[in-house]
Parts: sequence; structure tokens; C-alpha cells
Amino acid sequence: MDRLDAMSLFVATVEAGSLSAAARRADVPLATVSRKLSELEKHLTTRLLNRSTRRLTLTDAGQSYLIACRRILDEVSDAERTAAGEYSSPTGELVITAPVVFGRLHVLPVITGFLALYPQVDVRLTLSDRITQLVEEHIDLAVRIGELPDSAMVAIRVGSIRRIVCASPAYLAKRSTPATPPELAGHNCITFEGLAAPATWSFGSGKTETAVAVRSRLQVNTAEAAIDAAIAGLGLTKVLSYQADAAVRAGALRVVMEPFEPPPWPVSLVHAGQSRLPVKLRAFLDFAAPRLKERLARSL
Repeated sequence: MDRLDAMSLFVATVEAGSLSAAARRADVPLATVSRKLSELEKHLTTRLLNRSTRRLTLTDAGQSYLIACRRILDEVSDAERTAAGEYSSPTGELVITAPVVFGRLHVLPVITGFLALYPQVDVRLTLSDRITQLVEEHIDLAVRIGELPDSAMVAIRVGSIRRIVCASPAYLAKRSTPATPPELAGHNCITFEGLAAPATWSFGSGKTETAVAVRSRLQVNTAEAAIDAAIAGLGLTKVLSYQADAAVRAGALRVVMEPFEPPPWPVSLVHAGQSRLPVKLRAFLDFAAPRLKERLARSL
């Protein structure tokens, strides 16, 4: 039995919540995961997991063993990184995740410049609006938009993003420009379910925050679709400023009710904050942070 391999599958099973999910994550047959976990329990002469048709739960022994496995696997990974030179020069693969549109517009151009400067580093970029788990999913760096929860993660703020309401000049000329949130009651709206509840839009903050009911003529699930519909003159939409930046600069959309916008959301580079950062990650942070700050300072 390969004990490190068995430990990795055990940790993956706990983090994924099931044997089948762990098998998909490790890209091995389900039968292999089940067999190796059984062999591990036999070797330890104790049960690590209580299996049922609905879920897995850790035994007391399994809980203690999980902590030890994570520590051992981290030490092995650290030793491999040291041997591979990741702590002496920028080398190896860097795994980065970012929101879809923001990543395409801002993160990808920065990565392109970084790769030209560091030929020994490869980057795997995942664009997703899902909140990923850095440690569990083996991600080196995440770009986060919004307030961050308290955690052991390290965050570097690189700018902020506004939540704006906009519409095409043609629509505003036809229906008038709303000056205050209550005036939205007389307008057609295009709602984007990823940003706010379809039925209401919020303005201001704290004690002055106001929730306004809106008439959703069209509900979509991507910001691009909401922006396209707004450009076509269907109505007002509420999106993040970087999503509509190009359309606003081109004159295809106009921002309205700016005095009532809620406070901007911070944009941060987040990493696990290990005691020794791989040089590839340190190099990327030093390269990317000022460039993202510059790009965001130029946007809406």
C-alpha cells in the first residue's frame, strides 16, 4: 500500500464529502478509492469513516488522523517544492482563480505579461464566479470581489468596484432619466440574478440603505446578457462597474443615480498565507498587484 497515496485519498474524501466526489477529484475509479480506504483502515486497525447511504462522518480516530495527514502531506509538498527550486527561483505551475468577466478583462492581460517575464513559470487560470476553497482545491491565488470574511487567509487589496445602474441614451431619452431610487417604479428593468435579488435593488448603506422594488421586464443569469439588453434599449440594469465599463466609455450606456450607489466592493488578491511563499507566488504578487491597481484606477 502506498501510504501517502492513501492519505491523499482519505483527505480528498473528507473534503469532497463522498467517495464518488473524491474519485472524480483524483480522476481514479470509485472502486480504487473504496479499496484504498479499506486497506488504510485495515493497516491502522481502526475505522476512520462511518459510511452511510447519505453521507460520510469521521470517527474520533478519523478526526485525529485527518489532522496528521494534512500536516504530513503539507510537509511532503513543501519538501518537493524546495527540491524543485520553488523557494529559490520562480519556477513551476501557479494556479489562479478569478471571476469570469473580471478575469478575462483584467487578470488575463496581467498574466500574459507575467509569463513573458518568467519563462520558467506556467499558470493554470480558472475563471469561475463560484467561491473556491484555496487549500482544499490546491489553488495558489484567488481574485476576490467583495468584503472578505475573517480567516487565516492573507488579502492584498488592489482596488474597488462600484455597483452601478445604467441604461442606453435612447431609453433614457424616451422614458426620462431617474434621479432617485423611488423613480425606478416607473421604469423597465433588466435584472441579473448573480448580483442582487431580481425583485429589489438596494441603494445607500447602513441606516440610509434603501431597498426598491423594480419591475423586471427581463431576468438573465449573466452580466453580459443584461448589458446587451440595456444597450438594445430594453431598460435599466444594475451591474458591476467593470462589466459595463467598455459600453459606458463607448457611449452605449449611461450611468444614472450615482449619488445613491452603495459603497464600492473591494478587489483583493487572496492566498493561504503559508510561512514561506513559493518564489513564483511572491513574484506574481509583486508583478500583478501594482498593475491591477493601475487598471482599476482607470476604470469606472
